[in-house]
Amino acid sequence: MSNKNKASITELLRESKLSITDTRVKILELFMNSNGALEHSSFEKLAGQSFDRVTVYRTLQTFLDKGIIHSIPTTDTSIRYALCRSECSEHDHHDHHVHFKCEECGNTTCLDTEVPDIHLPKGYAAHNVDVVVSGVCKECK
Repeated sequence: MSNKNKASITELLRESKLSITDTRVKILELFMNSNGALEHSSFEKLAGQSFDRVTVYRTLQTFLDKGIIHSIPTTDTSIRYALCRSECSEHDHHDHHVHFKCEECGNTTCLDTEVPDIHLPKGYAAHNVDVVVSGVCKECK
């Protein structure tokens, strides 16, 4: 890991008032080095080492709660996670953007595209809108 990545990971954990543990550092490093979103099962494969599944789950949940990562809806039963943008925090979480899932390589990425306005019928109130677009990414095209 580069010194720059290590410094940014350490700073991110400190800003989030989290202790700096090897597992947290390694998981954040995997997020920073990934091309897109990661699912729970990706961590052991990418790290090349054995992670305790419960520790990974708790770490991901902590990162979700602190606004470090966000979850991405999928059409299957898996959950994918991606790093949040810098404006997210524990009490002010912004993950309102479009996600793109490539049908060729399977990668899911966050796009810098705003979620389109949804006009609901009278009497409905939206609390959350998730948009996942599927197709072929620019690398696979």
